[in-house]
Amino acid sequence: MPEISLFVDESGESGTESKYYLLTLVFHEQDSGIDKQIELYENALHDKGLPDIPLHTSPLLNGHDDYEGMDIQDRKRLLQAFFTMLQHMPIKYHTFSYKKSDFKSDTALITRMKRDVVNLVFDNLEYLQRFDKVKVYYDDGQYVVTKSLHDAIEYALASNAVMYKDGSPKDYRLAQAADLICTLELTALKFEAKEHTKTDDRFFGAFGSFKKNYLKKIRRMLI
Repeated sequence: MPEISLFVDESGESGTESKYYLLTLVFHEQDSGIDKQIELYENALHDKGLPDIPLHTSPLLNGHDDYEGMDIQDRKRLLQAFFTMLQHMPIKYHTFSYKKSDFKSDTALITRMKRDVVNLVFDNLEYLQRFDKVKVYYDDGQYVVTKSLHDAIEYALASNAVMYKDGSPKDYRLAQAADLICTLELTALKFEAKEHTKTDDRFFGAFGSFKKNYLKKIRRMLI
């Protein structure tokens, strides 16, 4: 019975705290194993003397939470090690990006997001209907995302084909991959709008370097 996993990540709070809201969906056919890629990644961390911390990109960039007190060079090496693994994973993704000032309310954003997810599913319906199960992994965060996902996916696919699972990033490398991709797409938005931060510059260099070394590489995986 072929199955496909869908890992979900978001960037930006609903409300007014952040300028953008991003939703990233990472698709992985479960017949395509990722054990070898994970093993190489974990071996690389061990060989470099780096801690195996479940990747959480924003705290890594800013030196918060599990990365507090860690030298920036070690944080850069952690990011690069994970990104190397990411490039070899058999996954596809799509990111929806929204400028929150374009929406009068959370309800308007939910409506737009639901429409966009429905359109993505229908654009790939023949592909998705090849699978007996679609497993959606999400850490049950914001209501705006949860409602949009449930409504859109169950509208487009038979509800008995869809399963929802707790997708805490600490438990799944693919949830961490979704987190990194979402952050990179947000960083691209900030560079394009000339809103990038000193932290962005320290980790990614100028916009040209970021596009060459990160953005073009992940966008090869667009669904």
